[in-house]
Amino acid sequence: MLESVPPTEPTGRKRRSRDETVAAILRIARDHLAQTPPDALSFRAIARELDLVSSAVYRYFPSRDALLTALLVEVYDELGAHVEAADAAVQDRSRTAKRLAAFTHAIRDWSLAHPNDYALIYGTPVQGYAAPEDTVTPAQRVTTTLVRIVADSWRGRAVPAGETTGTTLRAIVEPVDVFVEDATGTSLPGEVTMRTLMAWTTIFGTVSFELWGHYPAELPTSAYMDALIDRLARDLGLS
Repeated sequence: MLESVPPTEPTGRKRRSRDETVAAILRIARDHLAQTPPDALSFRAIARELDLVSSAVYRYFPSRDALLTALLVEVYDELGAHVEAADAAVQDRSRTAKRLAAFTHAIRDWSLAHPNDYALIYGTPVQGYAAPEDTVTPAQRVTTTLVRIVADSWRGRAVPAGETTGTTLRAIVEPVDVFVEDATGTSLPGEVTMRTLMAWTTIFGTVSFELWGHYPAELPTSAYMDALIDRLARDLGLS
């Protein structure tokens, strides 16, 4: 009796061809998001631009959810890499306030340049889609960078004024503490963790308001962001 031979991974030219096709599908899908909501992405329309039959796209992405997952991972990784590079460009690592400014401007600049990608990862959730575990690590790259900036500033320092061990604060920060320790190898005072959580949501809320036109037209958004960064740095106790 002949033994079945398991399928092998494509190599060489076939591997390159597959990678190029996957990259092309993702690029076209991201272009389509400028006009089409994520839950309405059409495999037929994507295939048409690639001169393929629609069934061919399913060889690379067996479902809409598989395509959405690949898009999320790619976009999260792209933003994460952009933010990490901005932070790494600050040569004096002790200047954590400057690192926060680089971090925040990187998020804002990337988001304004890629509004549809930003909407995919931070906009309205896609109905019926549940992001799988594959998206978690890419999604955490931006947050990890912020936490590391704050942790670098607080190593060896005393607990800030206003620190409390109240039940409410503990209930809020304890779920975050595990993430902080995994990302930095250290822990933060509860008050600092709380302020970091507030800074994270404030930064993305501010970017979202600007991106989707919720500010008065007369508001100088760049100056407002600079003022906000300055206040966040002081609130976080950055140097």
